[in-house]
Amino acid sequence: MMIPAAVNAMIRADGSPKYAMMSMVLGAVINTVFDPIFIFGFHMGVRGAAIATVMGQVATFIVSVVYLFRFKNFRIALGDLRLRRRTCLQVLSFGISSFITQIAITIVMALSNNLLASYGAQSVYGSEIPLTAMGIVMKVNQILISILVGVSTGAQPIIGFNYGAKDYHRVRKAFDIALVASEIVAVIGFCIFQFAPMSVVPLFGSEDALYNEFAVRSFRTFLLLCPLTGFQTVAAIYLQAVGKPVKSAILSLSRQIIFFVPAALLLPRFLGVAGVLWTGPVADGLAFVLALGLILYERKQLKTVPEAR
Repeated sequence: MMIPAAVNAMIRADGSPKYAMMSMVLGAVINTVFDPIFIFGFHMGVRGAAIATVMGQVATFIVSVVYLFRFKNFRIALGDLRLRRRTCLQVLSFGISSFITQIAITIVMALSNNLLASYGAQSVYGSEIPLTAMGIVMKVNQILISILVGVSTGAQPIIGFNYGAKDYHRVRKAFDIALVASEIVAVIGFCIFQFAPMSVVPLFGSEDALYNEFAVRSFRTFLLLCPLTGFQTVAAIYLQAVGKPVKSAILSLSRQIIFFVPAALLLPRFLGVAGVLWTGPVADGLAFVLALGLILYERKQLKTVPEAR
């Protein structure tokens, strides 16, 4: 499972995004097809689901490894597998932003769950309803973020390649296309969360009126500024692609840690359990301002650097 995750990025960077997508989709399709066959057809239960999952992972692994011998732009030699300090540091610096984002999500969920349980117990909702409802919101929001990250990651090798070639016109164009695509996805998500949240809540099970009320409130409040998430995601990946890992890491930290944690610790003291919900838009708004400032500065810098002829 780990090797395809790394090789997939190399395949995309080598100029074969369709092959990279196919390798990931193949595993998902095999898993999805064999899940019901093993679970219901062969009555294997959870064991069948586990086997189907492993089959999908093995298929993705094989397809990814096969590509190692057919790279278009370079060939891998045995000596290339030796670890080099400088290369490792460069790889780590460029990947630190994505790493921080994933770790920060875990921290945010742990903090939010504790606050929801604590302040929820002091409200009419109790501790269980806020925890369950926000669990749904977090899962749905993660789906949205995954799509945004997918769009941004798809643009990353294009931005990085053209930045290295000093074709800054194409750098700007790739960024703009990724931004527009991300914002379209984010706005669609916003419309669902604000105007039709009950189209999502029942997918995770039906509960009583009080539960539904808090779930709708959670979607509308916590994800109030989710359209700004599209810009933040593209901005972080852009900074990573153009060799600004520190700025990218700061931007990734800003929403999840720098702004979210203080807001989560402060707002519930005045607003109770509702304060936990308002940490979302507060962190999104402040992170957007930071992202906008960084991107405007970087775009201005591009205009002052002569392009390659």
